[in-house]
Amino acid sequence: MVFVAVTVLIIWRPFGINESIPTSIGALILISLGIVSLSDVYHIGTIVSGASITILSTIVMSIVMESIGIFRWAAVNLAIRAKGSGRALFWYINILCFLMTMFFNNDGSILITTPIIIQTLTILNLKTRQKIPYLISGALVATGASAPIGVSNLANLIALKTVGLDLNTYTAMMFVPAMIGIITISYLLFVYFKREIPVRIMVLHPKSIIDLVHNEPGTYHPLKVNPSEARSIDWGLFRICVFIVILIRCSFFLLTPLGIPTEWPAIVGAILLIAIRWKRKGMGPKDILLKTPWHILIFAFSIYVIIYGLHNSGLTQFIVGWIGETVAKNHFNAIFGMGILLTVMSNLCNNLPSVMIGSLSLQSMGLDTFTLHTAYLGNVIGADIGSLLLPMGTLASLIWMHILKRHNINLTWAKYIKVTILVVPIALFLSLLSLYVWTAWLFK
Repeated sequence: MVFVAVTVLIIWRPFGINESIPTSIGALILISLGIVSLSDVYHIGTIVSGASITILSTIVMSIVMESIGIFRWAAVNLAIRAKGSGRALFWYINILCFLMTMFFNNDGSILITTPIIIQTLTILNLKTRQKIPYLISGALVATGASAPIGVSNLANLIALKTVGLDLNTYTAMMFVPAMIGIITISYLLFVYFKREIPVRIMVLHPKSIIDLVHNEPGTYHPLKVNPSEARSIDWGLFRICVFIVILIRCSFFLLTPLGIPTEWPAIVGAILLIAIRWKRKGMGPKDILLKTPWHILIFAFSIYVIIYGLHNSGLTQFIVGWIGETVAKNHFNAIFGMGILLTVMSNLCNNLPSVMIGSLSLQSMGLDTFTLHTAYLGNVIGADIGSLLLPMGTLASLIWMHILKRHNINLTWAKYIKVTILVVPIALFLSLLSLYVWTAWLFK
């Protein structure tokens, strides 16, 4: 009952309440009833804290990057490099959204890129109908792009620790299958929207974009800057920040074999970016303190308490009894069984709790290490790609729908599902099949 109520409140968000409020109330109820013990709470804290700090630190880095104009620069160049081709712009937007998630995280990617894409399309004088292909493809790619590496998604990071899979092994086993799924999504969306994507769009130059943005009265968007400021970007700071972000991302994989948790290089990277910006531009950390979603720590902890309550109440044992024998039978069943199960669960009650339930269930199935890890990866594909079928499948999709509504872009659930029902199942199947072939070929 608590889980259902919390899930409904997270999706509905009455009065605009933060998602950490219903989850923390639900967690307190379960702890007070003794369903989750204090020893469980301590155990949950050790699992969740590192992943949450890693994600928060990457969000801090993205806020710093945004404040010095890097994302604005990227958006401006989308329109310039398209050179009047609507189809080229489609692929550039897909690449931008993919890279944003790979270097930061899926929720941050949606929050930062969606308003920028909307305003770029508005500057190009595209009609609402013409904007939809770019917006849907950007959202699906940004969300799905959290699958190839384990550090772009909070749920993936937490579950990695649960099943005992290190970051480098995860990437080696998952990168190719997940990329096949993401490329499939992009290609199928391009085919689906081919008639609606304008062949020719306005040709813009840097000066014309700055003037258009500066002269738009009474509005705010990420491209709106003082023309003199835009023409004098601190390219030295720009290069240093990009170098640090790439270095920190690489360090996750280089330091993991040495037993150094991902949160430590992430914290160092965030502090470095804040300090360098402060020195070069005189901007203190006030905006970081205000913009960083600190509630992620509470949310991640409390949602896991709720999931652990379901675990203690017998849900995972039910899943083990229902599907455990099938999953344990062979490598193929493990991947497809968990991938399809997590697709259904994610679309019914969001992917974050679903991937946690799936991971805890796998722990109780008595699987050998290889089957456990491949079943978990099928779990992730279902939660990161299969969950895109409905807007409620991921928090990122819900955030995206909210941003569209705020910008007066009418995209109903029916219109969204009309697209995803043709795209997501094919991408899911190919990604799961690729995972089976790839892991059987290289790792078994």
